[in-house]
Amino acid sequence: MKTGARLPRGIRWLGLMALGSVSLAVQAEEKIVLLTSWYAQAEQGGYYQAQATGLYKKYGLDVEIRSGGPQVNGMQLLLSKRVDVIIGYDLQLLEGIQRGFQAKAIAAPFQYDPQGLLTHADVTSLQGLKDKTLLVSSSGQATWWPWLKAQYQLSDAQVRPYTFNIQPFVVDDAVAQQAYVSSEVFQVQKAGVKANFFLFSEHGYPPYGGILIARPDTIAERKAAMAKFVRASMEGWVSYLKDPAPGNALIKQDNPKMTDDLLAWGVTQIREHHLIDGGDAASQGWGTMTDARWQKTRDFMVSAGLLAAATDWKQAYTTEFVQAMQVKP
Repeated sequence: MKTGARLPRGIRWLGLMALGSVSLAVQAEEKIVLLTSWYAQAEQGGYYQAQATGLYKKYGLDVEIRSGGPQVNGMQLLLSKRVDVIIGYDLQLLEGIQRGFQAKAIAAPFQYDPQGLLTHADVTSLQGLKDKTLLVSSSGQATWWPWLKAQYQLSDAQVRPYTFNIQPFVVDDAVAQQAYVSSEVFQVQKAGVKANFFLFSEHGYPPYGGILIARPDTIAERKAAMAKFVRASMEGWVSYLKDPAPGNALIKQDNPKMTDDLLAWGVTQIREHHLIDGGDAASQGWGTMTDARWQKTRDFMVSAGLLAAATDWKQAYTTEFVQAMQVKP
């Protein structure tokens, strides 16, 4: 069929221009699949905000956000190339490096871990836990529990499994449990229980909170896309903490059980505890990471018997994307 050859030159030129713009648009929107660490909530707000406000698209990215959860093994999905970036934790990443995993942190949006211990009102410091039963999840036992146990001379005999249900804590004054400042603390308040909360990072626990982790091959082959993704995500966090409404609308779409009051509480806690804008982020920009901070976590893990001293811990991260980024409000 040769009818195209007979089109006037101006129309043919417009047609080529249109085709060109389509191909540019296809090229511009590079697909990235982000797997979070839990069901959609305020702790993932910056990513949903970047999605909702078009920040990812502005940087030429088509980002799909998938929710994690208790049955989702993020590292496994990353290593098997079913997702491009995961939100994970530096302790688990360092332990993976020791086992030969090909994974690397590219940014630390949470400068501090939002986890801590929830106690009844009679416990006024972490020194007062010796006669308490402590509810700790399996991931907690491999991360913060060795730190807490060593710091406050506690015992494994005190530990019972935490099943992400606050009722055992609510009904028993002799129980303390792990908690996220943005989640269980709010639930316990709503249940009318007088409680105290101790954020681990405010008592010397060194790791970052949720960090962004990618595979080294992705970082090498898609460097520009990773740089744009980190920048857009951190701009999303700046935007979210100013006005979280657009991100919250998407969070509630992904997690219909999420409520406005819990989201509002989560945002307030992130702000008040400076989980994102505190630490090195205050001077070096949001999402920053430093060798000194990673070394503190490495040293803690070695002393707690969680990491072999010979592990090449610097393989766990790259600062190339956050070094010169300087994203701040």
